[in-house]
Amino acid sequence: MARTALLSRVLSRPRRAKRPAKGSTKPSAKAKRSAKQQSKKRRPLLPLIGRAVAIACAFAFMVAFAVVLARLTLQPSPASEALTHSNLRPGSSLRAYLDQPELRDAVKQIGGNLLLGVPFGVLVPVLAPRARGILRVLLLTAVVMLMVELAQGAMVTGRAFDIDDVILNTAGALAGYLLVGRRLGRAVHARR
Repeated sequence: MARTALLSRVLSRPRRAKRPAKGSTKPSAKAKRSAKQQSKKRRPLLPLIGRAVAIACAFAFMVAFAVVLARLTLQPSPASEALTHSNLRPGSSLRAYLDQPELRDAVKQIGGNLLLGVPFGVLVPVLAPRARGILRVLLLTAVVMLMVELAQGAMVTGRAFDIDDVILNTAGALAGYLLVGRRLGRAVHARR
């Protein structure tokens, strides 16, 4: 009876991994590389094609967006040359927009600047996986929009630098990132 109790106890214990014999070593670096290469070979082809298509589409949309951005912001406006002035104080242009008698004009200015930043928040996480993250997307958007505003103020007739435009564009990128860009970037560039 004691033998059966001992035997049942031994059999019910979880098995331990076998220890390597004395003198044997861990798997070689060559064996580890071979295992990694085999796991890479086993990856299904469809997700790789899907990623490539998603990145190509995002790139095409970013190029199209750059063309639209250039046409909207860097096109001369000689008729409004006397009305333009640079704004370096955050909120100054926003107050001026909101003080206009026509609400439509304020919505057009503020909404247009917000919408101009949305594509950055959506497309940057897809095109640049290292730029994923809210701070990186916001910083990249702010730098690009700051350069656009500087070019507007320095080189384009009838256009001026406006810090409120940079703030609104960056806020639009934040909205695009939070609503779509974060999920889309994770879907295309899943962490391994």
